[in-house]
Amino acid sequence: MSGPRLRLSRFALAVHDLDQALGFYRDVLGFEVRDADDADDAAADAGGARWVSVGPPAQPDVRILLGSPGAGPGVPPADRRAIEELLAKGLLGRLVLVTDDCDATFGLLEEAGAEVMQEPIGRPDGSRDCAFLDPSGNLVRFTQPGGC
Repeated sequence: MSGPRLRLSRFALAVHDLDQALGFYRDVLGFEVRDADDADDAAADAGGARWVSVGPPAQPDVRILLGSPGAGPGVPPADRRAIEELLAKGLLGRLVLVTDDCDATFGLLEEAGAEVMQEPIGRPDGSRDCAFLDPSGNLVRFTQPGGC
């Protein structure tokens, strides 16, 4: 099938605590902050949403939007609560990142105190991967392609 060329631009992850999420994505993983809202904490506490976008330095056009569960106009409170419950169970967000050294990445995240979901394992195709939960319960998997 021939068609338009598509590329990932933005991806949203719900997070409970924006400051904790930044501590993980910016300070531990080394992502850059790309954009942020102008809302202050008082506005967020009054029902407004805070958000920030981050991305890997090697991919300046990719933005991962970190924001409140169910943020946005028109989301009823019951839906927002349901989203928060799913997030608390680790059932919403999943992110897969490629690394050139799965074991070193694992060590970095383990040392930073991230919750381990899977230690590094080898796959039949020669790849290796491991997985962690971010501070909000989103699964973050790190994969090292075979042959690296």
